Amino acid sequence: MSASLASPTGTDSTRNAVYRRITLRLIPFIFICYLFNYLDRVNVGFAKLQMLDALKFSETIYGLGAGIFFIGYVLCGLPSNLALNRFGPRRWIAFMMISWGLLSTCLLFVTTPMEFYVLRLFTGAAEAGFFPGIVLYLSQWFPGARRGRIMALFMSAIPVSGLLGSPFSGWILNHFAVGQHGLAAWQWMFLIQGIPTVILGCLAYFLLSDSFAKATWLTAGERQVVEHDLAEEARNKPVYANESLGAVFANPLIWTLGFVYFCIQSGVYAINFWLPSIIKNLGFNDALVIGWLSAIPYLLAGVFMLLVGRSADLRNERRWHLVVPMLMGAVGLVIAVNFATTPAIAILGLTIATMGALTGLPMFWPLPTAFLSAGVAAGGLAIINSVGQMAGFLSPYLIGFIKDSTGSTDAALYALAALIVVGSLVALKVSARRV
Repeated sequence: MSASLASPTGTDSTRNAVYRRITLRLIPFIFICYLFNYLDRVNVGFAKLQMLDALKFSETIYGLGAGIFFIGYVLCGLPSNLALNRFGPRRWIAFMMISWGLLSTCLLFVTTPMEFYVLRLFTGAAEAGFFPGIVLYLSQWFPGARRGRIMALFMSAIPVSGLLGSPFSGWILNHFAVGQHGLAAWQWMFLIQGIPTVILGCLAYFLLSDSFAKATWLTAGERQVVEHDLAEEARNKPVYANESLGAVFANPLIWTLGFVYFCIQSGVYAINFWLPSIIKNLGFNDALVIGWLSAIPYLLAGVFMLLVGRSADLRNERRWHLVVPMLMGAVGLVIAVNFATTPAIAILGLTIATMGALTGLPMFWPLPTAFLSAGVAAGGLAIINSVGQMAGFLSPYLIGFIKDSTGSTDAALYALAALIVVGSLVALKVSARRV
């Protein structure tokens, strides 16, 4: 072991080597888990292309079913994150993945709206602690100065799930169009995309370490580097006199950050749940073509997300790296609405919206993890995530209701664009005082 490695204040090259090793060990597997997490959550957007006609569901039923997932998610977010602290990340992440994978797969058996609602509700409850738990987990391995690019790497699973999942879902719908073994194409999609999550959940139990201190694949010197950096960061965080659960709920900063995250997620879920339908309304009817066109915004969003994450860490700047992508999301939605009769420009608008909204997600999370002390992080992050995820219920339901009422999604997309602008202004004000 080199002298610099043994020292908690080792050279930058030593530190970079340590965190590069941790990144290569943790992020690829977590990335794959989150990819299937997101795919299982939003693949109803593609199932909708055939599921609604097959089951005689209205747009409002679909919007409520897509959104009710987040009722379970919000209700169980905080207790699930506390359970992760209680039982350890390895066990709890494995349990969550196996549970939601099985529930998501069972969507293939849906025949009535009530069955659709119940399964979506329980699927949301099962995966509620996964994302905030991973955010908390990564914050216990990486100091704040490295968290921007790490969150971008982890959350690039969202655009990649769209990039790979959209054409894959379109292929499934086309390939199984005539139905096989008594299942329709949309049923095959839930089966094929749900089972891998269960397998990944089993692997998580064996591949993850509960903390860097328990990671046998790290040397004592490497663990010392991480311990020193996290301790140094903890000393610079605000200290709260009361870190009880009640005090966490009473902390106005947590609710303000939750509102900002709600605004970001409003745009994200509008895109995730309705992108295939919006592209279909532009005049494209083939499911595979819709899949490939849906992949374009996600491809560029993935590249943009990584570039912005790297830039944020190199410049140690968080405010504008969050606010500018949020405003891009709003502008893109407005372009898509105003040029709905010009497919090329409309898809360009959707691409800009996807790049901005999805990049806002990883650029947001370094803020709360930097603001919140260890004592309030588990509860605080869960509350922020739960408030934000309420957008997953309101956004698709609002769009479905307005489309059934007016025959168009225009008014809903305008409203969501305005909400994102408001959220960006709040983010600008909050971060100005604290970053």
